[in-house]
Amino acid sequence: MNKSTIISEEKKYMMSTYRRYPLVVSRASGKYIWDEKGARYLDFFSGLSVTNFGHCRPEIVKAIRKQAGKYLHTSNLYYTCPQVQLAKRLLEMSIKKGKVFFSNSGAEANECAVKMARRWGRAQRPGAHEIIVFKNSFHGRTIGTLSATAQKQQQKGFVPLLPGFKQAVFNDLASVKKLMNKKTCAVLIEPVQGEGGINIAGRNFLEALQGLCRKNKSLLIFDEVQTAMGRTGKLFAYQHYSVKPDIITMAKALGGGLPLGATITTDIVAGVFSYGDHGSTFGGNPVCIAASLAAMKLLNKGLLDNVNKTGKYFFERLRALKNKYPLIIGEVRGLGLMVAMDIIESKRNISGRDFVLKCLEKGIMINCTQDKVIRFMPPLIVNSHDVNTVIGVMEEVLGGREGHLWIKK
Repeated sequence: MNKSTIISEEKKYMMSTYRRYPLVVSRASGKYIWDEKGARYLDFFSGLSVTNFGHCRPEIVKAIRKQAGKYLHTSNLYYTCPQVQLAKRLLEMSIKKGKVFFSNSGAEANECAVKMARRWGRAQRPGAHEIIVFKNSFHGRTIGTLSATAQKQQQKGFVPLLPGFKQAVFNDLASVKKLMNKKTCAVLIEPVQGEGGINIAGRNFLEALQGLCRKNKSLLIFDEVQTAMGRTGKLFAYQHYSVKPDIITMAKALGGGLPLGATITTDIVAGVFSYGDHGSTFGGNPVCIAASLAAMKLLNKGLLDNVNKTGKYFFERLRALKNKYPLIIGEVRGLGLMVAMDIIESKRNISGRDFVLKCLEKGIMINCTQDKVIRFMPPLIVNSHDVNTVIGVMEEVLGGREGHLWIKK
């Protein structure tokens, strides 16, 4: 099918839940994606931080093919070696002594954490079921995780939601203290809010938050669905801080491009679950696990060093761009290769989506969230040359001949 046919039939047969850009993907490799006509695009979004190691990484593809030739699925009623191997590796990377539950996505990983927290609260004291979350957070689109997502625009039309989630202000400890009481069983936080606009938690705030949770015998849950697997320059974002969460959730890049989620916790917290308390038919699928094990071998010091080096260079180039266009570009922020650039609202009514579209037309794939936040999450294998390419294209769009096309007057 040609491009116009695919787009028209997608609208005819599929639910309109995604506001897609006019690009039909044909193939992908490394840092690049090609459309049906053979045009190449530099991917600086990694499928929402899923393809952290690049598209169709040969080592991952080889592992997928090998496992697919053995068995695609059995059941979690039986033992499989790959699951045990990956669980052991994840614990070595994080909590050390603990347990892992495998699911298929970040939302499912967070659902598991919420159930675990409420079971923990019940064991600690009667009535402890409330979970403190933070404004502009995003934890998933199931009813449970949507209830934990403190964004009105995401929740609109889906009420009544699951009760028991209290909204604090990100980086504001006083707002947490006001909400924490004997009913609080956990605090759920993203160390870097991704969909919320790449908002980074402060060191003092997180360390004080941990102390507050310990004092109240409440669990500290880190949603690292986007930030884990090297995205911020460390294996997990929490490792930038002197903080040890009780539960860690992850997904996206964990499967090396395939759907896989994980909930990691300590032995003590894991003990609140017994047989039948939780489950997932496809959770820990052997092919996805094989892909993840291959991805783990790529997650080494050299790659993390590149994330920090290239992330720093990218940040500097974006700051320089901001200084050149101070009336258009607002704050630049980020951690590792999780970076954002605000577009300033003004009488010129600049559209973040139109900016992304103009960059796409010039061969660069980036993202816009919260209407005005340009978000960059490239594969962790990008280098300074790739950064220069992206900056060059953005400069063309901002100040070149086509600038008037996306700045609505």
